[in-house]
Amino acid sequence: MMDIQQVRAFLAVAEELHFGRAAERLGVLQPPLSRTIRALEDELGVSLFQRTTRNVKLSPEGEALIEPARKMLEYQSLAVDSVQRAASGETGRISFGFARSSSRALAAALVAASRRRNPGIVFSLESNVFAEEGLARLVDGTLDLALVRWDKQPPGVTGRTVMIERLCAALPEDHRLAGRSSLRVDELADEDFITLPAHPSSTLRENTLRLCHDAGFTPRVAQVAPDSQTIGALVAAGLGISITFDSVSANTREAGTVAVPLDIEQEPSTLYLAHRTDHGKTSLDAVLALAEDVLPTVE
Repeated sequence: MMDIQQVRAFLAVAEELHFGRAAERLGVLQPPLSRTIRALEDELGVSLFQRTTRNVKLSPEGEALIEPARKMLEYQSLAVDSVQRAASGETGRISFGFARSSSRALAAALVAASRRRNPGIVFSLESNVFAEEGLARLVDGTLDLALVRWDKQPPGVTGRTVMIERLCAALPEDHRLAGRSSLRVDELADEDFITLPAHPSSTLRENTLRLCHDAGFTPRVAQVAPDSQTIGALVAAGLGISITFDSVSANTREAGTVAVPLDIEQEPSTLYLAHRTDHGKTSLDAVLALAEDVLPTVE
């Protein structure tokens, strides 16, 4: 089998048609170069050159080898370049998980900025990854990066705060409470609610049920909708109201709706850009460095 050094030696002689000049070009002595060519011919079982005391010419077999040999050097150069770019973080594949409309806007900003800065980094995006699943998949390595929330930071995972969210009520703009600067949850006791489907890792529906129960009533769910955009459209159409996060409302604001803050004692929901502490990916390091500017830390 030909190796790269043999290919380089062959091309030098083929292009110079002179062993002395080819040896000088390669920075080697002529006898080792001649032995390299002879070994290559022995391996291939053909004569690549027709040699006389006066000149060197390519044989038909040698002519046939020139273009494949040049391509071998091109592929070798491409392979070295690809490895070096991967080692410097310029290329790679990042699996990125997130959920909710607010998270999607942040994810889109980071992916777009990374595409402009390092187009060799490719993202595999998953848009329905909720907190518990996201954290578990960071730990097991099936996700490299995730926008998630946690009450207690899991071991082996770290992250920065990139958004702080508070609960509000999304109302039709002609609703009797739409002009308020804030409202109590018990003022919504007679309303029809639109909620997301039950999901073990989604907190928004659970927050709605908990707040209503704490206020002394069970919410009357008029419609379950698959996503926040659909909820916003249904609220605008007058089908009911919803309790959501202010960031979700801002990112999915439908014409004909308003968002009114809830007058409740609440810990804000913190969204983290999270990853494994020992991820070992230079491409992810490049994305995280870029994220410092694109998604700055929120205090």
